[in-house]
Amino acid sequence: MDNDTFVYTTYIRTTPDELWKALTEPDLTRRYWGVAFEAEWTPGAPMVWDEGGRRTADPGQVVLEAEPGRRLSYTWHAFTPAWAEAVGLGPDAYERLARERRSRVAFAIEPSGDTVRLTVTHGDLEPGGTVGRLVAEGWPALVSSLKSLLETGEELPEPPR
Repeated sequence: MDNDTFVYTTYIRTTPDELWKALTEPDLTRRYWGVAFEAEWTPGAPMVWDEGGRRTADPGQVVLEAEPGRRLSYTWHAFTPAWAEAVGLGPDAYERLARERRSRVAFAIEPSGDTVRLTVTHGDLEPGGTVGRLVAEGWPALVSSLKSLLETGEELPEPPR
């Protein structure tokens, strides 16, 4: 990925309110993402990422926008040595991630007939950077699992690493 923005759009047979819940409620995010967010979901509120008991908190990790059923945006998470070790990144890959500027993600939720159009925009990426390559791979898999959960009640199995 050579530019600073990744965009992914899909249509999900759900309601805007149900999609909002799936993006913000820890019991749901944990199912398809493996992450539970601790946040008040108001602009400026801090976010803590809890991945299997490993908590990542950082002053720059905040909610940017929160309009239930319409739009959600936050700064992308802080990369820590503990996170890198847990996901199997070596020291060199971790150092590259840690040097990149903080990015942000936005979810636009729009009714579209009996479906909802979800557009994920991950911007402020370092052109040609590691985060951009990771999100270009990760968002389609994550959103597919979210879609499956909302449409069938079952998330997709986690792909092998």
